[in-house]
Formats: sequence, C-alpha cells, structure tokens
Amino acid sequence: MTDTPAIPDATTRPALPDHLSIDPRSPHHVAAVFQHDIGIRFNGKERTDVEEYCVSEGWVKVPAGKALDRKGKPLLIKLKGTVEAYYA
Repeated sequence: MTDTPAIPDATTRPALPDHLSIDPRSPHHVAAVFQHDIGIRFNGKERTDVEEYCVSEGWVKVPAGKALDRKGKPLLIKLKGTVEAYYA
C-alpha cells in the first residue's frame, strides 16, 4: 500500500465561473473553486487583490485603500477592463 498525497489535477478542477466572489455570504461564492489556486489577469496585468470579478461584463472589485465599511470589511471599487481568470 502506497501513501500518495491527494494532489488535485486538471481533471478534478471545477470550471471557473463567469462571476466569482471570495465573500462566503455572496451568492457568487463557489467554495469548490477556492480549493485550488486562482489567478486573475486584468488588462494584461496580474492582480492579487481582487475580491470579486465578472468576465462577461469585464470588471473586477478591489479594495479602495485602507478604507473600511461599518462592518469592518474593506470598501470596494469596481474597475472595468479585460478580465481573465485561470487556475495557477
């Protein structure tokens, strides 16, 4: 009997949704996708601060500096452009 670690491969990864959010309370949150590393390319540049994205509408939401809302979550701004999501 061999002990092989459970390394997910490309065949077990779920398809990346068109609209995805990291907030678990959002209806656009898909927990199975976050078991893998995800990359976001916005206007040809790698972004690591994306909170939510929509590929078909062409926008990402990112924190607006250090500003927080009344619940302690970062305030988000929507940036429009070309969005590409991929598994890293």
